[in-house]
Amino acid sequence: MTRIISIVSGKGGVGKTTLTINIGSALATEYKTDVTVVDCNISTSHLGLYLGMYYSPITINKVLTGEATIDESIYQHFTGMKIIPASLSLKDLSGVDVFGLKNAIKNLQGKTDIVLLDAAPGLGRETLSAIKASDEVLFVTTPFVPAIMDIIKMKRLVEEMDVKINGIVLNMVRKEKYEVTKDEVEKLTELPVISTIPEDRNVPKSLSAKAPIVVLYPNSPASIELKSLAAMLIGEYYEPKNILARFVEKFKFW
Repeated sequence: MTRIISIVSGKGGVGKTTLTINIGSALATEYKTDVTVVDCNISTSHLGLYLGMYYSPITINKVLTGEATIDESIYQHFTGMKIIPASLSLKDLSGVDVFGLKNAIKNLQGKTDIVLLDAAPGLGRETLSAIKASDEVLFVTTPFVPAIMDIIKMKRLVEEMDVKINGIVLNMVRKEKYEVTKDEVEKLTELPVISTIPEDRNVPKSLSAKAPIVVLYPNSPASIELKSLAAMLIGEYYEPKNILARFVEKFKFW
């Protein structure tokens, strides 16, 4: 059965899209999972840009206006994951019914193992449509009070919509004294922090290269944690490779 997981955040800039791309890449490359990633941030789409997809003739926009089917909007990424981008053009916002997303996504049932919905940040219509289309939700936040308080608001909303909450990913963690700790986040939100992704200088490098960090820098601190998170989502366990295996893997990639 296809699992539909929306990845949401209360604020922009917490690394939600980067996280979505890398979970999808890790599932496809490490665990041979058939995964489809959908850009549900219709008005300010970034997912395609992060992957170097500057133009896609058929996008989720055309699916939501009835001009194309969901199958026609799928693009194959070199990692093995499938991508359904949103349009970068303002004119493609015309006539889009974001609440038609649930019916559109239903057509992926049985055709892929996991659908990851990269939701828009905040509590707007686009975010609500992604949550409504989901079976499960994964929250993303940084270790600072404003971003965490937004998660508390979103948690109440998701509970009212009767969608399963997998937990929180605490992103861009530096372990500084001024940051909110994992235990404090769990007390404030009453939700488990299932992954802590460290601040990693290789993340902006991978974004610049338009490639997921789990592929470009597979043994960096963030990559190791992202692979572990991907494994957890499908009930697997990730074992980091030894030094020799890391060297061979890096040589083969380049």
